[in-house]
Amino acid sequence: MATRNYRFIGLILLVLIFHPKLVNGQDDLMYGNTPDSIFPYHNFQKAYKYHFIEPIEFYGAGRDKKPPSDLTEIRIGFLGPLEGSPLVPLGKQMLNGSMLALEQANANGGYQGIPYKLMIHNDVGLWGAAANEVVQMDDEKVWAWLGSIDDIVSHVALRATLKMEIMMVNTGDPDPTFTETNIPWAIRVISDDRQSGYALASYIFNTMQHERVAVIRANNRYGRVGIMEYAGVAVRMGHPMMIEERFEVGETDFSMQLENIKEANPDGILIWGNAKESALIVKQIRALGMKQPIYASDRVVSAEFLEIAGEDAESIVSTCQYNPKADNPKLKQFQSDYLKRFGIEPDVFAAHAYDGMNLIIAAIRKKGLNRVLIRDVLTDLKTFQGYEGVTGEIRLDESWNDIGKIWMTKVENGEFHYTASPTTQEKNYARKGKRINR
Repeated sequence: MATRNYRFIGLILLVLIFHPKLVNGQDDLMYGNTPDSIFPYHNFQKAYKYHFIEPIEFYGAGRDKKPPSDLTEIRIGFLGPLEGSPLVPLGKQMLNGSMLALEQANANGGYQGIPYKLMIHNDVGLWGAAANEVVQMDDEKVWAWLGSIDDIVSHVALRATLKMEIMMVNTGDPDPTFTETNIPWAIRVISDDRQSGYALASYIFNTMQHERVAVIRANNRYGRVGIMEYAGVAVRMGHPMMIEERFEVGETDFSMQLENIKEANPDGILIWGNAKESALIVKQIRALGMKQPIYASDRVVSAEFLEIAGEDAESIVSTCQYNPKADNPKLKQFQSDYLKRFGIEPDVFAAHAYDGMNLIIAAIRKKGLNRVLIRDVLTDLKTFQGYEGVTGEIRLDESWNDIGKIWMTKVENGEFHYTASPTTQEKNYARKGKRINR
């Protein structure tokens, strides 16, 4: 009886989390921008109570605190994987995007003639280390900070930033639970794994009409939480995972997992992991003579994946949190400036970091040097709702999670090509082009 009750409670909690969003009396927007067709339990009944309907307010002191008068630089913090982590290539891109935004702001006069300075901190993905870095940023008197990518690091840093009361702008962690912590000192400026999972499941089962899909994923939080979102949708669509294999970060031989998948004979394979391991898995799938279509999480959208996978990358389908080939003047200018400054093409982490840092700069210009007021601006859904960045329109829901467009991408002739995702087409982003005002 106890086990049955726990299962029932679990189902109710899922309903409470994935609630239909009522915006000004309209049901245009679901929590996490969930499409109607895959809304949990929508065929049965409405939940008794919904969560994440209203943003959590901060009622603490500090809004009347005056800024220091003897500043020679405006310090902004950065936390990202720069050494000692498999995510270093992503972290360096994120750092470059942040640096470019501040350099351009300084070229335009900084803040009232005072230059911005980036206080750089390394994220090595260890429990507790991120909290120490946030404490150091507090000692450095940063006004806000940007980061990080690793799920565990971001969660730990989030608790520290709450204690230090420094605004955190996250531009890299895709964990959907990050903004479900109800901590009013962080926003996320990148679409999360919920959006990727919805898009992939809709594409795999509706567009491609697959029935039996195998999964191989990283045995870490990124793999576990990411697949959790996809798996939930797959079950609601009537296609639960037929087999789930796991691998460790840094692993290079996936023969055991792939033999199990080969024996199961799926009609599609989904990989959820970092670019390097995903590329090696793709090559080994093809070396085993397996011809099934392959799908992958968004971290394969990188030059590293294409280089390692080579010709075996052809026809791989994934998602991306922006369209780098969009006809967006801001984006094109950013790409040109980035290439000139760093000698490489910007990736999704560079682009979102650039947008996130520009939001911090805009908040400081609007409210001045006061941590609480900077927080107030960045968490005010009316202030930056619909802000057009290089990644497109930035839209936050009431948990301060970015619900901007997600894109499908497919490798063709050695390059990624981008199209609108099935979930974006279904929702039409805001029904029939209608803007949602809050």
